[in-house]
Amino acid sequence: MILLKNMSNLAALPSVEKLASSLAREVSLPRPLVNLFVRREIDRFRQLLLAGGDHNREEIEKATRQGLIEFANSRLQPVINATGVLIHTNLGRSPLGPRAAKALEKIATGYSNLEFDLPSGARGKRAGYLETALACLLETEAATAVNNCAAALVLTLRTLVEEGKNEVIVSRSELVEIGGGFRIPEILETSGAKLVEVGATNKTHLYDYEKAITPQTALILKVHRSNFYIDGFTGEPEIPEIARLAHDHGLPLVEDLGSGAMMNTEELAPIEHEPTPQECLRRGIDLVIFSGDKLLGGPQSGIIGGRADLVAKIKKEPFFRAVRCDKLILTTLQESIDQYLETKADPTKADVPVLKFLRTSVDELRQRAEQIIANLGTEHTKISIEETTARPGGGTMPRSEFPSIAIKLAPKTQSVPKLASKLRLGATAIVGYTTDDALYLDLRTIFPETDGQVQTALEAALA
Repeated sequence: MILLKNMSNLAALPSVEKLASSLAREVSLPRPLVNLFVRREIDRFRQLLLAGGDHNREEIEKATRQGLIEFANSRLQPVINATGVLIHTNLGRSPLGPRAAKALEKIATGYSNLEFDLPSGARGKRAGYLETALACLLETEAATAVNNCAAALVLTLRTLVEEGKNEVIVSRSELVEIGGGFRIPEILETSGAKLVEVGATNKTHLYDYEKAITPQTALILKVHRSNFYIDGFTGEPEIPEIARLAHDHGLPLVEDLGSGAMMNTEELAPIEHEPTPQECLRRGIDLVIFSGDKLLGGPQSGIIGGRADLVAKIKKEPFFRAVRCDKLILTTLQESIDQYLETKADPTKADVPVLKFLRTSVDELRQRAEQIIANLGTEHTKISIEETTARPGGGTMPRSEFPSIAIKLAPKTQSVPKLASKLRLGATAIVGYTTDDALYLDLRTIFPETDGQVQTALEAALA
């Protein structure tokens, strides 16, 4: 009887073809993809009904439609970042400047001299120009780039660690989690290195490093605490001291710097100083590793710079090919570096969106906010302009906050989550942040040229 009842429940299942035809008109997805999604949902409900579930056709069609819309919205698309977090990992980190974007379009839509030497007509060297430009910017002997910062660290460790000489010394205060659940000890293990922890969580002395050095030591690794800070009863030796110790024992000193600030951040906004690769190398670091898509404002990439012999050895490591940059990364990174070199006398003139966001005055943000809300109706929503604080984000300068301006929306006839959802799922996706009673749209991270889109989206969501 139960089996017969369960079998009869299958009558509630709609036709895959008819439902797919109906839903295909509601989403801008390839028809085969819609068919596949609907078929999988119907199969899922079939199993639920056979197991005794109680679902009617209307519920099945509604759930399938909602699931398809959510799936369609997961497709990579532009988003207006109104969170006030400049380097937002979930929203694509640092946006590219117009110059890099134009160069990317030209290279991506045609052929290029990726590995072709135009003067000789023979096979050329990939990234030769970029590597020279990087070394020039970093004021060091040599540099190269791979597809992300974690890969740069793994590659460096794999190259410098060898059988019988595989110990890597790291201070306990620097055993960080770099994001996505990846931790420095795990990266070391993946690279074939043996972690040697020194010091305590809050204090590490030079003699801690010295006592840990053995014939099996491959290198000393410094990890910049870019995504957290330690305060109070703390202490650590200066980089030049560690560098002298390492060099006296014939060991390289490597630093994972993380963020890749190319200028003094405190000159752009009222925030703390973020160490630059140039100053770290001048202080005795042999190899510095950092991200291209954070404060540098380029594409996702990992940059390695420093001693020429070490960089050359890294490039000979077979794993280098597995993590090398493609033509799209090389193009946008090349343009980003060229901009810094061209504006070296005044780096603030570099057309890097994140740096422009940092420099924008509060008065300018307020004027833009006033223009956006000037013609919005307040019958259903209380609208005001509030002073807020923005943050660098991206695991960068965790203590830094700086003044900003936000549009505060306190809905009277709908919930805050509902209003936030409308803006996220509108024709122009807008992501802000919510409190218990309001939705905030921070102007610090909104491109001025999209203010009109924000206004139009607000008119639709508040109607």
